[in-house]
Amino acid sequence: MKHLPLAVPHMSESEAEEVFGWILDGDATDDEIGRFLLAMTERSETADEIAGAARALRARYIPVQGPDDAIDVCGTGGDGHHTLNVSTATGLVVAACGVPVARHGNRAISSLSGVADTLEVLGLDMAAAGRTAEKTLAQIGICFLFAPNHHPAMVRIQPIRKALGRRTIFNLMGPLSNPVGVTRQLIGIARPGYVSIYGDATARLGTMRTLIVSGDEGLDELSLAGGNEMADVTGHDFAMRRVDAPMAGLAHSPLEAIRGGDPHHNAAALSALLDGAPGAYRDTVRFNSAAALIVAGRTESWEEGAEMAAAAIDSGAARRLLARWIEMAR
Repeated sequence: MKHLPLAVPHMSESEAEEVFGWILDGDATDDEIGRFLLAMTERSETADEIAGAARALRARYIPVQGPDDAIDVCGTGGDGHHTLNVSTATGLVVAACGVPVARHGNRAISSLSGVADTLEVLGLDMAAAGRTAEKTLAQIGICFLFAPNHHPAMVRIQPIRKALGRRTIFNLMGPLSNPVGVTRQLIGIARPGYVSIYGDATARLGTMRTLIVSGDEGLDELSLAGGNEMADVTGHDFAMRRVDAPMAGLAHSPLEAIRGGDPHHNAAALSALLDGAPGAYRDTVRFNSAAALIVAGRTESWEEGAEMAAAAIDSGAARRLLARWIEMAR
């Protein structure tokens, strides 16, 4: 049994990979892991540590076959704003635009309703969705990779995270460890001042193109409320940019307008959005979909991306895609 340090020093990438290998392999006690994760959170994780920890998790996942142009759209969670499921809706809309989307996520840890919770209310059998992930991704261009199914080491870690009830480095590791091995991603994080560090970590791992975004109010999505920090990561380099809703032809809207609730509340809102309901939720999804379409190489225009997203909703394509997904995942 390994003993994790009580005072957590800054680690190099290789040291972090080794230490998180111990954690994932069960070579430390639950109490030590909890204290270690909290200590890292309190002092803030470095780019080296995030990259090393993600490498440890990547080395232990169960891979899934998928097309080379598949993307993921996800948030790290832990922002405390309890908004509607933006990444879930964005994934459906972008897949309806013809981009293969390998959604990787989990149940709620610190939020009221995670992606898995909301999709289950809408009728998606999560266990079946996991079993049929390769088939649905290949045939209809979308799948949900329920994290515990592909990261066996996380089965033990999950109760520790739940007990802590707050963001830890595992929120940052997960999006960088998609079992399809996607090289194009839109990742929202909850700390705008941390975008450059996370962009650096992503660049250390290498990517075709990944956008790391955070609303100025600490939203782990692109926000309509004001400005957004963004790291544009290509290969092993990244550049910092500022983006806002008017760049996509969308109006500003307060964060309160997309406040969510429990899984039933969020599922009802998502269903209404797919039926064409106007409002801040729709516009937030269009904004984030534009970013995902840029990541996928379908456009370089924020306005064009937002219009493509609107067409996927208003034509009924996103609604039909969800229905087909539910039917196939049985």
